[in-house]
Amino acid sequence: MRVAYLFPGQGAQRVGMGVAVATAHAGARALFDRAGAVLGFDLLALCREGPEDVLQRTENTQPAILVTSLACLAAGEGRLPPADAVAGLSLGEYSALVAADAITFEGAVRVVRQRGLFMSETIGDRTVAMAAILGLPAERVERICEDAAAQGICETANYNAADQTVIGGDAAAVASAVEAAKAAGAKRAVPLAVSAPFHTSLMAPAAEKLAAVLDGVAFRDARIPVYSNVTAAPARTAAEIRALLVQQVRRPVRWAQSMQALVANGVGFAVEFGPGRTLSGLLKRAAKHVETTSIEDATSVDRAVAAARAWQDSQEVARTSQSRERGPE
Repeated sequence: MRVAYLFPGQGAQRVGMGVAVATAHAGARALFDRAGAVLGFDLLALCREGPEDVLQRTENTQPAILVTSLACLAAGEGRLPPADAVAGLSLGEYSALVAADAITFEGAVRVVRQRGLFMSETIGDRTVAMAAILGLPAERVERICEDAAAQGICETANYNAADQTVIGGDAAAVASAVEAAKAAGAKRAVPLAVSAPFHTSLMAPAAEKLAAVLDGVAFRDARIPVYSNVTAAPARTAAEIRALLVQQVRRPVRWAQSMQALVANGVGFAVEFGPGRTLSGLLKRAAKHVETTSIEDATSVDRAVAAARAWQDSQEVARTSQSRERGPE
């Protein structure tokens, strides 16, 4: 059975994230210092003190989550089984690419800062919205979006789980889709507090600007497979990774499909690095046999290491049992 590392995206941020792990682990603290040198301000101080409205700005949130996630990875480094594959939700894909040695840490910090600026600037005065639809299959949500498009752009943005889809677009069209989803039997249809309809066609101008930035960034072939948000399939070559990152800004995140692909390719244990435990929870819902754990602060490192050792021990017991059943060859 294989091991996967998972990295969260925007929405997991909170004041205080990353502080404890940076205090407890020198390697984690060094990443915040290196990020501050790139950004020109003290990122750890922003995470520690806020204020929250400043941390919530997309151009600040994105590097803050990236660095916090990689700081959590640094805290567990050497004590966890190595990853056979990595995946990250939206912004988290950049954390995954650093973990797979496809982009340098400093390069990722620079890119996500610009990515955040482009995404927040794109909409201008247009009235937009996003909403999470829970309890309906994705195909039904897609049809609801098609019907709502008569009032403006309304598209699927995130396939988080089989019955959890995020939509985005023009506010009137999204509001219409929310009402239609409720009428169709959705358990919940919840407007989200976001600054822009991420991963929809309205982000096309941001994607164009990001493409120019990415052209100036050095990428390498990934050391291990990185599951792309766009294709839900492994990406390995530098050229493919660069192209998919441009598309990712304006196309839906196929997270549920990515998790299905990971499990189909033999992943039996996953560790989530960064604020929150949403991704490990979604994976566990999709495949109950997969063991999951997370590192989000200093206190969770030992817990994650213990979970990994227990899983490795169980794998060894299973191999021994199978060997006995087969008998001598």
